[in-house]
Amino acid sequence: MKELIKPRRLLQGDTIAMISPSNGWAGDPDMRWKYELGVRRLQDLGLSVVAAPNALKGHDYLSRNPEARAEDVMWAFENAGVKAVIAGVGGDDSIKIIPYIDPAGIRNNPKIFIGYSDVMNLHILCYQCGLSSFYGDNLLAPVADAQGWHEYSKKWFTKVLFDHSAIGLIEPSNEWTPDMPDFRNESQIRKYHPNNGYELVQGRGSVKGRLFGGHTGLMELRDTSIALSPDDFEDAILFIEDLSEFFSPESIGAFLQWLRTIGALHRVKGMIIGKICENADFREHKRVISEALSSDPALRDMPVLYGLNFGHTSPMFVLPYGAMAEIDCESRTFSILENGVV
Repeated sequence: MKELIKPRRLLQGDTIAMISPSNGWAGDPDMRWKYELGVRRLQDLGLSVVAAPNALKGHDYLSRNPEARAEDVMWAFENAGVKAVIAGVGGDDSIKIIPYIDPAGIRNNPKIFIGYSDVMNLHILCYQCGLSSFYGDNLLAPVADAQGWHEYSKKWFTKVLFDHSAIGLIEPSNEWTPDMPDFRNESQIRKYHPNNGYELVQGRGSVKGRLFGGHTGLMELRDTSIALSPDDFEDAILFIEDLSEFFSPESIGAFLQWLRTIGALHRVKGMIIGKICENADFREHKRVISEALSSDPALRDMPVLYGLNFGHTSPMFVLPYGAMAEIDCESRTFSILENGVV
């Protein structure tokens, strides 16, 4: 993996800009309440919040105008008054904005960028520009969850983005839910379940590596300007998650086969897997992963840890791209050994 610049930490009074790189729901009239709720919660942290010029023009307009979404990315990074950038929500077509973004605007203006899901494509662009970004909270979820910004999510958002000390041990949350947020329901109550901690899929000992990953759409970047090479996975701890429809046992098997095919699987030091978006066990997924790796003597001891709180379930912690992390198989723990910000 390449060396990445760590952005400056957030301070009280800083301005964070909301952009809509994937979906324009934040500006739709029936969802505007959610944007405004998220703004208030970030203001409670001492931040000033602004929307990029096109970010609240609504789903219909932004879906037809990827150039406008890209203009907002450039505006947010090149605006000296903006100290951090947060995505409004995920979606499925952020790849359309990549050709309209001048990488120099990101490379020359390193700052915090955070979001998850389809926002991953912009993370990969940041990575290729040499910037460490953050796979974590979008504004509409989890910051603006109708039930409240979960304390676990809020804790890691503030720890990772405001604190320049090492992030440390990432303990599992006490509870979790696979229920998706309803962006139109101001009184939604999602059902949370007890969390039983992390599950060791396979592996021995402990490994250290630099964080890299996102969701299984990584394998769809071939033939795009942000296509990945095997070198991008060198000495990585790969983090991976996705929505249930893209994260079946068969999908995980296909993802591992893709890594093998491009010559990346043997470059990876270990893997952490986010909780699947359904209240079900991981046995069949585990079997597929174990069969794919145990058939290769060089991969039999690769640490793979499942059930971590990141991605499409709630609550979530924040993953800084390029930060040194550690998986310990004996204690079944995951730690981020470095700071995410300076």
